[in-house]
Amino acid sequence: MAAAKKYTSHVEQDSASGLWSAQIMRRATSKRTVVSKAQDGFANEAEANVWAETALKEFLDLSERNKRKARQ
Repeated sequence: MAAAKKYTSHVEQDSASGLWSAQIMRRATSKRTVVSKAQDGFANEAEANVWAETALKEFLDLSERNKRKARQ
C-alpha cells in the first residue's frame, strides 16, 4: 500500500519532563519529511502509541477518500 509508506508515526520520550510525545510524519519528497500532526504530554508510551495509531488511521482513511473523490 503506497499510503503506508507516505505516513508513519513516531513516538519519543522527553528526557527533561519524562512525558511522551507522538507525531504523524508525512513523506513530502524522497529526502524531506513533514510533521502532519503532533500531540505531547502522554504519561506513558502506550497512550502515545494508541493516539498515534488512531491518528495514522484517520490520515490513511482520508487519503483513500481523497483518491475516490478524485476518480469521480
